[in-house]
Amino acid sequence: MTHLVQKTLLAILFCLSFTMLLFAQSNNSEFIYGDFLPDAPELAKRGPYSIGVQTINLLHKNQLNVLQHKDGKTPTYDRPLTVEVWYPALIPTSKKEIEVYQEVMGNFNDPKRPLKPFTFKGRCLRKAVPKTEGAPYPLVILSHGYTGSRYLMTYLAENLASKGYVVAAIDHTESTFRDAAPFPSTLYHRPLDQLFVLDEMDRLSQKGSGSFLAGLVDAKNTGLIGYSMGGYGALNATGAGFSNSAFQQFKGMSGGCEALAERMAGSPAYAKTQDQRIKAVVAFAPWGMNSGAWDSTGLAGLTRPTFFVAGSEDDISKYEKGIKAIYDGARHANRYLLTYQNARHNVAPNPAPPEANADGLPLNEYLRYADSVWDQRRINNINQHFVTAFLGIHLKKQDLGEYLQLSEKAVDGNWKGFKPRTSIGLEFRHSEAK
Repeated sequence: MTHLVQKTLLAILFCLSFTMLLFAQSNNSEFIYGDFLPDAPELAKRGPYSIGVQTINLLHKNQLNVLQHKDGKTPTYDRPLTVEVWYPALIPTSKKEIEVYQEVMGNFNDPKRPLKPFTFKGRCLRKAVPKTEGAPYPLVILSHGYTGSRYLMTYLAENLASKGYVVAAIDHTESTFRDAAPFPSTLYHRPLDQLFVLDEMDRLSQKGSGSFLAGLVDAKNTGLIGYSMGGYGALNATGAGFSNSAFQQFKGMSGGCEALAERMAGSPAYAKTQDQRIKAVVAFAPWGMNSGAWDSTGLAGLTRPTFFVAGSEDDISKYEKGIKAIYDGARHANRYLLTYQNARHNVAPNPAPPEANADGLPLNEYLRYADSVWDQRRINNINQHFVTAFLGIHLKKQDLGEYLQLSEKAVDGNWKGFKPRTSIGLEFRHSEAK
C-alpha cells in the first residue's frame, strides 16, 4: 500500500469518526419537550425520580348522552376514557428512559383539517416497574382543552412525575382531536370526567386492585390541572357552580336538555359533588367567564388554593373579562395569577411539532400549540417552575413559599428562582381568601 493511499484511508477514517462523534453529540443534546433551557427558572429542573408511563382504559357507566337528547328524554351510555399515567419508576441500566408518543394533528369533524399522525419523544419508559419506596405519591390530574389529547402537556406531566407525583392525563371522549363531537358534550361531561378519574385512581391505588397503581397513589392528596375547557371543568369540579345564563345557553344548544342543572350554583345535587380529596387547582387559560359560565355567586364557591395562568391577549378565554375576572371573583380562595404579557391562549401546551410547519397545512395546526410572541419552550419551563412551587406547598407541604412571594411586575426586581434579567414579560398577583 502506497504512502498516498494510506494517507487517504486515514483521512476517510478520520472524517467518518468525526461525523459519528457529531451525530452522537447531536443525539445526546437533542431537545425534548420540557428540557431545561439556559434561562429557565430554578424549579423547572426535573426532579430525582426516573419515570414510567402506562395507559389505562376506564369506563364511566350509565352517563347521560346529552348529544342524543330528544323529545324531552336523555338516554344513557357507557362513556370510555383513556388515561395516560406517569409515575416514579425503576429504570434498568439496559433501558433508555425514552418514550415515543403517538399523536395526531387536525380535527376529526373538520374536512379542511384531516387527521395527520406524528410522533414526538418524552423522557420516560413505558411499563417501567413503579418505585414503591416513597409511595404513596400525591395525585395530579391533567385535563386538556377542546380539542386536545392526553399528550398535550407531556412536558409538565413528566416533570411532575420526576418530582414524586403520579400524574393522570385524560383523553376526554368526544373532545379530542380524534373524536371531536358537538360542544354540549364537553360542556356537560368535563367536570364529571375529572371527578370520575379521581375515583378510579383512588380505587386502583387500593391494595388488591391488581393494578400497577396499587399502593402507589395518595388520592386523598390530589391536585387538579386544567387547560382551557380543562380549566373550565376544574373550576366547576371544585366549587364554581354554573350560572343560570350558562344553563340556558346549554339548554339551547342541546335541544332542551336540562342536564347542566345538576352543576349549577345553589343546586343541592351540585353541593354533594364537592370532593375534599382535591387540595389545589391550577387553571391554565380557563374558558367560560367570557361566555357567562359563572356569576359572582358561582365564583364565591371557589375555596381551594388556585393558581391561574393567562396570556394578557387571550383571544379565546379573554383576559380582563375572562381569566382575570375569575381571579378577582374567587374571593374566598387563596389564589395566584401569573400573566404572560402579550401572549394569547396557548399558555399550556407542548411546543408545536415540526410536522406542523409542513407546506400546505392549515395555519391552525401550528397555532394549536404556538404563541406568536413567546417561545413555547420557555413558557413550558416557567410553568414547570411555578406549578412545582404551588403543588409542592399544597400537596407535599414543602417550604417553597418564597417562590410565590413576588413583586407584581417582573421589572420591579429579580424574582426568586429566576436568573437576572430573565423574568421580563411576566406579571404576578396574589390575593388571600376573604
